[in-house]
Amino acid sequence: MRLHTTTWGEGDRVALLVHGIMADHRTWRRVGPALAGRGYRVLAVDLRGHGASGRAETYTARDFADDLVATLPAGADLAIGHSLGGLALSLAVERLAPRRAVYSDPAWHLPTGDDGYRGELLAGAKAATREQVRAMNPRWEAADVDIELETLKVWDEATAYGLEPVAGTDLLPPAPVVPSLVTLADPSPLVPPELAALLRERGFEVRTVGGAGHTIHRDDFDAFMAALEGWV
Repeated sequence: MRLHTTTWGEGDRVALLVHGIMADHRTWRRVGPALAGRGYRVLAVDLRGHGASGRAETYTARDFADDLVATLPAGADLAIGHSLGGLALSLAVERLAPRRAVYSDPAWHLPTGDDGYRGELLAGAKAATREQVRAMNPRWEAADVDIELETLKVWDEATAYGLEPVAGTDLLPPAPVVPSLVTLADPSPLVPPELAALLRERGFEVRTVGGAGHTIHRDDFDAFMAALEGWV
């Protein structure tokens, strides 16, 4: 599927941004312009089932990755993926071949069990109220709460069920295909300390953003950008 994209900047370097589940390009409202200010032409996608991109019959992790390859230019200077976007980027990175990759709290380990990943629970978030979104994300700016409510309206909640087959499986890359940074929430709901240590052993640089929740770039934009120093 060819995805809807949004562009910031006209720089000589290219950066790619891939959002997480339930979101769309608007989640990068501050990151995109910030990278443009550093000389990048920034391309942010709406994944299938999200934002202005089309809906589909299947929403597998491989589908999301294949769409990135069909839509985005190969050889970008930088690629950043958050959560589901981090998983999709890792499955597409060999074909996209960016010079550097950043995985922000990537969905490489969806837990199972009573408190684990269940599509129906995530799909239920589509009906979240403003008060619920604010309660779940107390550090977000008001603009991000507004954006979340708008993105939920156009999100196809069927995407939540597409990830159930990979819950409980090991999705960690065996090695970085390109120089790679992993930024983690504190604590990360998807990359616990033992997996963070394993990533370091495999050659990833891992940085934890103190006090930040899963959507680091919205919880603490300044700390998120600081964690990218040396990579952007």
